[in-house]
Amino acid sequence: MKIISPMTQERLGELVGRFPTRRIAVMGDFFLDKYLDTDPRRADVSVESGKTAHQVVAIRHSPGAAGTVTANVAALGAGTIHAVGIVGEDGESYDLRADLRALGCRCEALIGSPARMTPTYLKPRNILDPALTGEHERYDTKNRTPTPPELEAKVISALDRLLPELDAVIIADQIEDNDCGVITAAVREALAERARRYPRVVFFADSRRRIKLFRNIIIKPNQFEAVDWKSPPPGHRVELERLEQALLELQARIGAPVIITRGGDGAIAGDSQPTIIPTVRVEGPIDPTGAGDSAAAGTVLALTAGATLAEAALIGNLVASITIQQLAVTGVARPSQLPDRLALWLAQNRQGVPVS
Repeated sequence: MKIISPMTQERLGELVGRFPTRRIAVMGDFFLDKYLDTDPRRADVSVESGKTAHQVVAIRHSPGAAGTVTANVAALGAGTIHAVGIVGEDGESYDLRADLRALGCRCEALIGSPARMTPTYLKPRNILDPALTGEHERYDTKNRTPTPPELEAKVISALDRLLPELDAVIIADQIEDNDCGVITAAVREALAERARRYPRVVFFADSRRRIKLFRNIIIKPNQFEAVDWKSPPPGHRVELERLEQALLELQARIGAPVIITRGGDGAIAGDSQPTIIPTVRVEGPIDPTGAGDSAAAGTVLALTAGATLAEAALIGNLVASITIQQLAVTGVARPSQLPDRLALWLAQNRQGVPVS
């Protein structure tokens, strides 16, 4: 296993300079992140139940899950962005589409159906506490019945119409219940076939539960998913030798490159020889929400711009190191922030990086 060679600022600029010409589809489970800002100083007591009546003073919303990937692709300056998925015909769908369009994302391939709910994370928050501790219990709206075959067919057809004009498809499989989201078994099979048919298009997948079921598509498991380690104790990590073996086995199984993320230890990228990509160490409090989505956005844009897999994984790492410092929001990174973050990474890794 080798360590990535230092990236120059000139190389970073060359790759990022191509982002505005890239054409990206984000396909998968689009959520609405809806925040209810509550002021505890205005809290009341319900006459009927005697329970606290939290008083909402503002409502905010933004695209979540596949929408978080989309927001990061947009912030990084992609030229054309399409949302491909299935949502309800409800108020949450209206807000989600409006938020996506505000990012410059096209929604013609976002299929609406009265048979589905728009997935939503409802997040009441204490406005006096901007940290994660200020978030109340969350309320999740998800579809928990199988996606109808006619909607599977519609979403595949929508992607087919776009594929001849795309540089990449980023697949975000968020729903945990089997076949209840956009990326069902039938859709995965169709994606594997499209990845074979369109070799010039970058197909890249991330999944909460089924990362090893993709074929012919670049995948990004974390270190524990890569070795099937369920519920690891806090602070644990997988040894590099074990990860290298898992990476080689995964590549052989799926027929495509693999990037294994290692949390605060960075990542390992494998296409021919596995390469270690050290992390960017940042100071102060962090919020890891959406870090994987932001890393995926940076990685895929870099790949479409001509980066090697290791270079792309490094750029994804730089992007994620920026977004995790944005607390209590789903953060994004912008191209103008990347040179300083690369300079920090170079300074931290000038003397070489330990590999164990």
